[in-house]
Amino acid sequence: MSIIASKEWQQLMETIPNEFQEPYTRLTRATEVLTSDPEPEVGLTPKEVIWTKNKAKLFRYVSDQPKKFKVPLLLVYALINKPYILDLTPGNSLVEYLVNRGYDVYLLDWGTPGYEDKTMKLDDYILDYIPRAVRKVLRTSQADEVSILGYCMGGTMTSIFAALHPELPIRNLVFMTSPFDFEETGLYGCFLDERYFDIDNVVDTLGLIPPEMIDFGNKMLKPATNFFGPYVSLVDRANNEQFVKNWKLLQKWVSDGIPFPGEAYRQWIRDFYQQNKLIKGELVIRGRKVNLKNITANVLNMSAEKDHIAQPHQVKALMDVISSKDKEYVSLPTGHVSVTFGPKAVKITYPTVGDWLEKRSK
Repeated sequence: MSIIASKEWQQLMETIPNEFQEPYTRLTRATEVLTSDPEPEVGLTPKEVIWTKNKAKLFRYVSDQPKKFKVPLLLVYALINKPYILDLTPGNSLVEYLVNRGYDVYLLDWGTPGYEDKTMKLDDYILDYIPRAVRKVLRTSQADEVSILGYCMGGTMTSIFAALHPELPIRNLVFMTSPFDFEETGLYGCFLDERYFDIDNVVDTLGLIPPEMIDFGNKMLKPATNFFGPYVSLVDRANNEQFVKNWKLLQKWVSDGIPFPGEAYRQWIRDFYQQNKLIKGELVIRGRKVNLKNITANVLNMSAEKDHIAQPHQVKALMDVISSKDKEYVSLPTGHVSVTFGPKAVKITYPTVGDWLEKRSK
């Protein structure tokens, strides 16, 4: 914009009544955020790759601070989003918080599957990837035992892994908004009812399930809130730069989905949502029946009160079937994502995890 045009624009703005100038300024800033602002940087806690398999990478976070606890911590996330939600930005990162408290932290990043991975099953991830990652963590940290934190679907997969590997030295298991009982799943149950949702047709047609399909299904649980709410909030609070920063970070992650391997998706929908096999003890992974009673490690099981993806009763159900003597269930005043990002995550979730692990990681 030329100097002359800029002056004319300023003069025009001065003619606008005061009560309209502030809303107009917010609308202008929101437009800049959506059209011209650069994307924020994410996942900034220093790390190094220590192991790979196919698209997956195992990261170890590095720090100048000495390690205070001898039991290392492995983070396992879901297959359907990128795991940097756990390390979104400095000051709002579970990873950074745990590293700064002296934990030896690792993250299993599943990577982005291609069409050649469409035949990958949950069996492969649970029996071929997680066990090797655990063993690599133990070797690297020179530890005798390991702690594992599973978030969302990553926790569900971790529970299956732990039940199938009672011989591995798992001292602590932390589950964060992970569903275990799929009997009552709210609108998911309607969307995925096998009478109306032909999972075989979907997988056989698509092969690799696009992230847009997964995202659309999740947003349809609360369509007005999820489709329009973020933009209403942006316009309403665009004069708050801290809010704008956090908004951009979260929206980057939400829109940065990854495909779901078709065969794994077929299992996830049929065996869990349609037939609820895990909690019933009927789930079979590569010929082996999964019995959650085999879990004897110390367990911290966290739900989120406002979670409509993994509802609290779906999470809490685990407590009745595991054999752990040291087990604790905690309901946090957050949602499915705000459990790990935002002011409540920083003030409540992070200390809850850190304090619980501290007593059990020496």
